[in-house]
Amino acid sequence: MHSPHDQYVRVRGAREHNLKGADVDIPRDVLAVFTGVSGSGKSSLAFGTIYAEAQRRYFESVAPYARRLIHQVGAPKVGEITGLPPAVSLQQRRSAPTSRSSVGTVTNLSNSLRMLFSRAGEYPAGAERLESDAFSPNTAAGACPQCHGLGQVHDTTEELLVPDPGLSIREGAIAAWPGAWQGKNLRDILDTLGHDVDRPWRELPAGAREWILFTDEQPVVTVHPVRDADRIQRPYQGTYMSARRYVLKTFADTKSASLRAKAERFLSSAPCPVCGGSRLRPEALAVTFGGRTIAELAALPLTDLAVLLDGRDETTRVLTEDLKSRIAPVVELGLGYLSLDRSTPTLSAGELQRLRLATQLRSGLFGVVYVLDEPSAGLHPADTEALLTVLARLKAAGNSVFVVEHHLEVVRGADWLVDVGPGAGEHGGRVLYSGPPAELASVEESATAAFLFDESPGPAREVREPCGWLTVGPVTRHNLREVTAEFPLGAFTAVTGVSGSGKSTLIGELTEESAGVDRLVRVDQRPIGRTPRSNLATYTGLFDVVRKVFAGTEEARTRGYGVGRFSFNVAGGRCETCQGEGFVSVELLFLPSTYAPCPDCGGARYNPETLQVSYRDRNIAEVLGLTVEGAAEFFADVPAAARSLGTLLDVGLGYLRLGQPATELSGGEAQRIKLASELQRGRRGRTLYLLDEPTTGLHPADVEVLMDRLHGLVDAGHTVVVVEHDMTVVAGADWVIDLGPGGGDRGGRIVASGPPERVASAAGSATAPYLARVMP
Repeated sequence: MHSPHDQYVRVRGAREHNLKGADVDIPRDVLAVFTGVSGSGKSSLAFGTIYAEAQRRYFESVAPYARRLIHQVGAPKVGEITGLPPAVSLQQRRSAPTSRSSVGTVTNLSNSLRMLFSRAGEYPAGAERLESDAFSPNTAAGACPQCHGLGQVHDTTEELLVPDPGLSIREGAIAAWPGAWQGKNLRDILDTLGHDVDRPWRELPAGAREWILFTDEQPVVTVHPVRDADRIQRPYQGTYMSARRYVLKTFADTKSASLRAKAERFLSSAPCPVCGGSRLRPEALAVTFGGRTIAELAALPLTDLAVLLDGRDETTRVLTEDLKSRIAPVVELGLGYLSLDRSTPTLSAGELQRLRLATQLRSGLFGVVYVLDEPSAGLHPADTEALLTVLARLKAAGNSVFVVEHHLEVVRGADWLVDVGPGAGEHGGRVLYSGPPAELASVEESATAAFLFDESPGPAREVREPCGWLTVGPVTRHNLREVTAEFPLGAFTAVTGVSGSGKSTLIGELTEESAGVDRLVRVDQRPIGRTPRSNLATYTGLFDVVRKVFAGTEEARTRGYGVGRFSFNVAGGRCETCQGEGFVSVELLFLPSTYAPCPDCGGARYNPETLQVSYRDRNIAEVLGLTVEGAAEFFADVPAAARSLGTLLDVGLGYLRLGQPATELSGGEAQRIKLASELQRGRRGRTLYLLDEPTTGLHPADVEVLMDRLHGLVDAGHTVVVVEHDMTVVAGADWVIDLGPGGGDRGGRIVASGPPERVASAAGSATAPYLARVMP
């Protein structure tokens, strides 16, 4: 038994995911970094075990009824953990923020600024004092009545909605309409209302065109659909919605980034004529501080805002000092270029996580364990030093900081290292080493040691000759000002620069229409699905092959089971209690809802009858439980499955389970699944591959595997463009475009471009000194 004053968090017998009864002791009040190849089990130890157990203890202390929920949520699979303080988790959540969410709302800085205006603002003579709510565009008290607090009024025109007036409505003249069933439905309603859907659009009467596109009426009619002859079509009640109304509604309400982007194509936006884009009521805009309105201050970069805040009297001083102390950590983390009114959807995952981290610095918590998930993701090497300073401050405040990390500079800055491995999935799950970083060198099995202590540059690579050039620009968007860039075709280009310098904006301008590109493939880190229904097997198309294999077994044919029987998304073969999800959602009073395994199928997703059909002694649920590596052996003689599994192995995802829900995959894993799906398709024409930080979440050993694949694409005649902070990747590129020199207003220019050795010696580049260190 350890003394109550034991200075260690001691984990015994951890078996979560692939951990093999791991035991580890980690001192408290240190910066401890968990390392290991992707899928080795380090997140299962840090998040799945240590953080999950701290959360479970918290639930248990909340209320008696919570004990029932813990039983459903399930405790982490671990023998015991002693010496564990309360924990706070900061993960790279890629939530779907709305256009109303901003830097100010994420950091709570907006609240402080509104309080300052409410209490210490300069009001016009005779005006009564406003509550702080009246300075928020997100409340009825503060929002401009014309644009409802969005700052922009969006509208559309006939030219935008109907780009080709030579088409009839049936041929798709109204480009803004939704596709598939919804579009046909609107067409059938117009037909029922007596409009001619087969005449070219330009020949329709002007009044009819105006009504179809812009009416606010929503008539309900009985539609007798004329569609497929082989399907029974019943009449139904259809509600008409004009094209303008559909586009505006989609733009305002949708959570889907792609639908929102599609709707935006049909809108012209202008600043609201009433509030001038400030989003607020006139009463709020009449109040000033230091001669500026709250909207003017919210539009300034945080570094400039901090300079303008000064307190003239005691009340004002208290409020301005509070604001400055909240701004300081945001600036320290290299985000001083952001303004409070910058909307959250335009931020990268790395920027968003660092904003949350800055907010935590101000929370003043003491004696807790912070568990962080790759805080260096999306960080330029120049900003990594600031990150280490901030982590040291959290530690100095009396907290323990546990970080899952691959970035070698962060690993070198740790007080304590926990290395998990040696491989991924089945080949990992053991704690290889726990102790001070320097002694990891003696651990032969460790994949981390090889990279941590060997700082010699990689082998020099012959720079490829481009087969042509792709010119983009001049681009003026976000912080880019008339930037023109040239990308070599048939080569590997790395786009570099500090956070916020405009890298993603620049590569976002590369399109299918660009000359010399037959096909454009964007491989980003967005989730491959938002529900547990979407998984690795369904996304890659592998699941279709697996279902065919099961439907072809003797047992399935005898029972009359078709391919659909083996889908967990349709009734028939799935477990109806959880409707094939394997989980049921548990609603927690006062707390976020959580998923628990289905009480009937125990997470198998299928009903007992379906599970009686087996192929090579495994049922469909057991096959979904196989790792990619295991499945590659199991389906070695099924060519369609073997090809799909082979590409997943090639991008280093052999440790993932086929049925792993999309919600459990990291951004880096989702990106590599998309890349694998691309690689297994036959390569058609000259393809341009765009990847935004493909090495995020990858151990240096995995980065080498991924780079081999990407360079293989270039050798096959394709073009690869990556946004990248990993200098070893940049050193191996054929061409580098470095943006900067800073972020936000201090960035947006091309500082240097050319082969890596030229950029490594460029004056005024924040990237150059770091690139020079790794050049062969």
